[in-house]
Parts: sequence; structure tokens; C-alpha cells
Amino acid sequence: MKISFFTSAVLLCASMSVSAQQKWSETSKGTFNLIQNQGGQTLGYSPASGVKILTVNGLAFKDLNKNGKLDKYEDWRLPYDVRAKDLASKLSIEEIAGLMLYSAHQSIPARAGGYFAGTYNGKPFKEGEVDPSDLTDQQKKFLKEDNLRHVLITTVQSPEIAAQWNNKLQAFCESVGAGIPANNSTDPRHGTKARAEYDAASGGEISMWPSSLGLAATFDPSAVQKFGEVAAAEYRALGITTALSPQVDIATEPRWARFNGTFGESPLLSAAMAQAYCDGFQTSLGNKSTNSGWGLGSVNAMVKHWPGGGSGEAGRDAHYANGKFAVYPGNNFDAHLIPFINGAFKLKGKTQMASAVMPYYTISWNQDKKNGENVANNYNKYIINDLLRTKYKYDGVVCTDWLVTGDHKAMDVFIDGKSWGVENLTIAERHYKVLMAGVDQFGGNNDAKPVIEAYQMGVKEHGEAKMRARMEQSAVRLLRNIFRVGVFENPYLVPAETKAIVGKPEFMKAGYETQLKSVVLVKNQTQTLPITTKKTVYIPKRFVPASRNFLGMESPASNDYPVSLEMVKKYFNVTDNADEADFAVVFIQNPTASIGYDKEDLKKGGNGYVPISLQYNDYTATEARETSIAGGDPMENFTNRTYKNKTAKTPNITDAQLVVDTKAKMKNKPVIVSVNTSNPMVFSEIESSASAILVNFGVQDQAILDIISGKFEPSALLPMQMPADMVTVEKQAEDVPYDMKPHKDSEGNLYDFGFGLNWKGVIKDSRTVNFK
Repeated sequence: MKISFFTSAVLLCASMSVSAQQKWSETSKGTFNLIQNQGGQTLGYSPASGVKILTVNGLAFKDLNKNGKLDKYEDWRLPYDVRAKDLASKLSIEEIAGLMLYSAHQSIPARAGGYFAGTYNGKPFKEGEVDPSDLTDQQKKFLKEDNLRHVLITTVQSPEIAAQWNNKLQAFCESVGAGIPANNSTDPRHGTKARAEYDAASGGEISMWPSSLGLAATFDPSAVQKFGEVAAAEYRALGITTALSPQVDIATEPRWARFNGTFGESPLLSAAMAQAYCDGFQTSLGNKSTNSGWGLGSVNAMVKHWPGGGSGEAGRDAHYANGKFAVYPGNNFDAHLIPFINGAFKLKGKTQMASAVMPYYTISWNQDKKNGENVANNYNKYIINDLLRTKYKYDGVVCTDWLVTGDHKAMDVFIDGKSWGVENLTIAERHYKVLMAGVDQFGGNNDAKPVIEAYQMGVKEHGEAKMRARMEQSAVRLLRNIFRVGVFENPYLVPAETKAIVGKPEFMKAGYETQLKSVVLVKNQTQTLPITTKKTVYIPKRFVPASRNFLGMESPASNDYPVSLEMVKKYFNVTDNADEADFAVVFIQNPTASIGYDKEDLKKGGNGYVPISLQYNDYTATEARETSIAGGDPMENFTNRTYKNKTAKTPNITDAQLVVDTKAKMKNKPVIVSVNTSNPMVFSEIESSASAILVNFGVQDQAILDIISGKFEPSALLPMQMPADMVTVEKQAEDVPYDMKPHKDSEGNLYDFGFGLNWKGVIKDSRTVNFK
């Protein structure tokens, strides 16, 4: 139906009283005003931004571009696509280039130094002198000068501070240009604090859930959908409208450093979880729904990483140049697409498909069936345009992973530029190649200049009309996702409401219950568990070696109790004398792996490549490939990345020693082992010393104690195989699931995909067969 507008629309200042003809009312919320339209959208705006209110047919609309008339993009009655196309047509190339940027990581307040630092009027943040909710100098610059509108948020001082910062950010955006609001985003932020105590009546800073691998261990898509609904509510209360998740790569390579972020190695389980996750995040429920399932409760889901990054050769990760190649020795490329095409792109809810996709850094080795190019997925026209866009008809936003257009300067640095396969191109040429491959947005880039240069290259090659159309195509996709979540109408938050929503008891309870459902019991010799009486427990101290994180920040070595003994005392009596104990509980981590590269090897005349080990004891790779499948880098004068016959040492070998030593101290009394794991691991080194083994994927210690004490019966299943040894790891194909010989324990059980125990024994239900 065509909507007619009064040609002489009355421009009303926000402070005007409501007349009888008007169908809206206005209230002040301090730093912003709210307007309620009768039977229509609620509008929020900052009086300081210069935005006025237009009344048309008695209804209120925001005059975002301040031209005194109602443009289609300002009309909340129109479909999202109509509004997005109208606004895209009005934007300059510079403004579209800004939409194509996705900021580097922003903490609130900004760090005073180091990576991701920021300043306030030229000075670093100082508590008591700077309002932590203020915008940084850098944020003001990229919002105004570079027209950036997609902001990646990391740490926040508190939910209320995040809400206040959001309001200042949105008011700033509203005051410039076309008034396009910011689309704030985050990486997953619902992880657990191990020692945090769960109290059903208390809230927290944000609800705590197991990792994606832990969610997968429930084998229950409805639990994942519930997580999505809860997380979306908390995100919206923080001003976050895009989730840089879910990560749906099938983890067919057990050594991969990002295994923990996946839903395991099953394509079918990953697809089901991807579908549930996206439905939970994107679907607005009840009065928050405005159109086609979208609305004020929706959070855009950016599914990653197309076309699957879980097959890095020898387990190396493409954040580093030494891990740039995904290989397919099992010719199983198509299986890696299943979580996307049968999951994230085929939702049960009204939003239909994930609104955004992120390709991975990897070069999908020899998978370009059209041009034969071995370049990173973000640059590969066959991977993006021919497969994703054309064959699978995906018309959402495609955003590069972070720093893909940066210069490559080191083989083993996490924040190095990741221009794999196109290192010889200039930064502007890389942007142009990404753009012409069919990508819409550049992750981690605050600077519009190379995007504008890329546009100018296109004008020279294809003419201005074609390049303007190409830029508008991306602008429409990007704007559509902002319109869908309702922030063009109201991007503002009430900090007190944010505080009440984020981490509220109902959400904390749902997260904790899911943690309990994510813990896998893999061994229970002679029904060691549960221990339902208040017996005496011995918990040995755990040595943690000194380490350095991915940003190079060091943590000193420590030797301390791995859990809060005060919490343990609520369940059992505690002693530090094994002779006095009825049983022991040993808390350990899975073997800590390297990145598969070592400069010390280079100094000894090697190629730098070393094994990634999944066992605690020293591992020599006698069965590794003589010649790597893929290779090549401008910083290397060879292509064979073999590590055959080299030895890897695991820093936390002391964890295995702790289990064995505790068994000796306890003599014939039960030893329960709790392993917090991020990857498959070789259990043969510790399993025989354990009476019972619990495997978890990031839960509060209290959840482990609730299971040990019988307050909760375990129900989770392994979402991946646990290999018998490292030989089976070397012999498996990086791209194929279920192709390892699993560990067989003293009870005769195989630690295979879908295996788990409850108090009665091996779990056998529909879940164990549905997803393999």
C-alpha cells in the first residue's frame, strides 16, 4: 500500500506540548527523551544531538538528517529493505566506506597503555579524574571522520557504565551526518569464573554458561536456544546488537587451538546447535517483536567461519602465518559447509538465516574450483561469490575476520597482519580484492582511506556507475541489519534497567543449570560416584607453570589449591593429609599445546615447525608426514612444513604427575579427576590412576562438586573423540570427523563421540545416534 505524506509536515521541537491532533507523547529520561507513538514505535533521541521530531498524520518520526522532511529511511512504518535502499542511495561514498569498517577492540574505559589503548583529551584513563563512560579521542575520530558505525566492545567496567557509554556513543552518532546509529558488537562474553559461587537468589555481572563445546556436550539444541535468548536480552541491555558468534566450524582437527569455541566435530550436531543459537539470538519475543521476527529483542548473529576453519594442517591456527593453510586430505570440504547451509542459513524462526557471516583467515588449499587461487577465504571470489553468494544464495553481510588486510611481518605473532596469499599486494589493493570477491565489511579496520582507494581502483576498472552500485549493495546489507534491531528508532538505554537485567537471578540460574548438564562423566569405577555423605576429601595443590598469553602478557608460576576450600567444606570435610582422607579430588587442565612453531628450532637450523601434542609426556612425531600438504610464505624459502621426528614438550606435564602421585598417596582409596579441557586429549597417561573422571568445558567449580556429591546426575556426552595416542592423531585426516581410534579405559569403555555415563552406566538415548 502506498503511504501518502503531508507535504507540509510540521516540524516540532522536542519541548513542544502534545496537541489533540498528535498521537504521541514524550517523556524525559535525563540525557535522552522517549516518545511513545499510539500503536507505533517508541522513539528515543538526545535533545543535544540537534535531531528534531516530525509529526506526520499525528505520528512522530525522527528527522535524523535534519532536512525538515520525512525521508523513507526515517519512516518506521516502511519495510527494512525500503528504508535501507533509500538511505544507501543518499550516502556519499565516504559514508558508505565508513559503514564498511568494523572497529578494533574497544574496552570501556579504554586501557591506559598497550594494545587497544585510548586517550581522553590526550591523556590516558585515570580513575577519579575521567568518567569511564566517556568516549575516547579515538572513538570520536573514527565515528566522525571515518564515518565508522560498527563498534567491537571488549571489557566493560560495569553494566551501568556500559549503558551510559552506549548513550553517549549513540548521541554522538545521532548528531552527525544521516544520524546512523552505532551497531555495537561483542565476541562471546558469557564464560564462567571457576571459583565464583552460585546462589539461586543472587545475580551477577552477566550470566555464566559453559563454552560452546560445553553447550555441545548437552546434545540439546533447546538448551542452546535458551542460551541465545538469555544472552540476547543481556546484550541488548548493554547496547550490543550484533554477536560475533556462533563459531560453527566442525572441529575435525583435534589439535586446533580454536576447538573449544566450536560445537565439536559432528557436522549434524554443529548444524543443529547453529540453528538453535541463531534463532535464540535473532528472534524477538512478545512485544519486542516488530517485523518478521526481528525487533527490540533481536541481536544479529555473525556466524563463523565460512567455509569452515577446523582443518588447519597439523592443527596449526591461521591467526599465525605458520597456520595459514586449511587442508583436505580426506576430500571432505563439503561436510564443513553443513553447519552453515543446514543450520545457520536454515533457521526455524522467522528471521530465516544468520544475518552476517565471517570467513576464516585460512587458505582453503586447492579448493578454488574455478580460478585455482590459493588465497585466504576473505579474498577468494570462488569461496565468497560463487559458493556463498551464488550457489547458497546468501545475501546477508559478509565481514572479514580481523586484520586480514594488514601487512604480514612475523610468522608467530597473534596480532600480525593476516593477508595470506596476497602479501605482495598493497593495503588498498587488498581492500579492492576483498570488495570484488563479494565481502561487505573489513574487520578491525578503523580507517576509511583504503576503502575509498579501493573504490577509486574499481572506478578506473569498471566505471563509476558499477562501483557506486557495488558500494550501495554492501551499504543496503549493512543498514538492513541496523534497521532490523530497532536502534534507528531508539538506541538508548536506562542504566538502572540495564543493571536489573544483566546477570539477573533467572538468567544466572539458567546458565548454572546448563553448566551442570555439560559435564561428562567418562569413568566411574565400581560406582565411585556419587559420594552422598559428608566424607573427608584430600585436594592436592596444583602447580601452574609460568606462561605467556596470545598478546605476550606473562603470568608467573604458582602452586596453590585449584579450588576454594571454603566452598568444598560446604560439601565435605577437608584435609591436607591423604592418609586421613576417604577420597581425593584432583583438578587439572588438558595438556597445554604450543602453536606448532618454535624460533628455537630455527636457531638450530630447522624450519621452525614443531608438533602440537595432546599428551602430557614428551612426544616425538615419528609418524608425522614427510612432506606437508601445503606450504609457502614470503618470509620462508621453503614449502615443506614437516616436523617429522621432532619432539614437543608439554608445559603442564605436572598435571599428569599430580594424578599419579595422588593415586600413590591415597593407596587404594578413590581418586576422582576433574579435567577442564579445551581439546581432545590422550587419557592413557592418567586414566589408570583415576577411579572416576569428570570432563568439563569451562564450568564453575561448584558444578563439579554438585555432581560429585550426587546433587545432580551427569547427563552430558562427549562432543568429540578422545584419541588412544598421538599416532592416531598423526594418522587422522584434518578434514574428517570420527577417524581416530578412541581411548579404551580399564572398564572397557571407548571415549568416542557421543559417549558418557550416568549413575547407572553408559548413556544410551536418542542423542547418541541422532548427530553422528
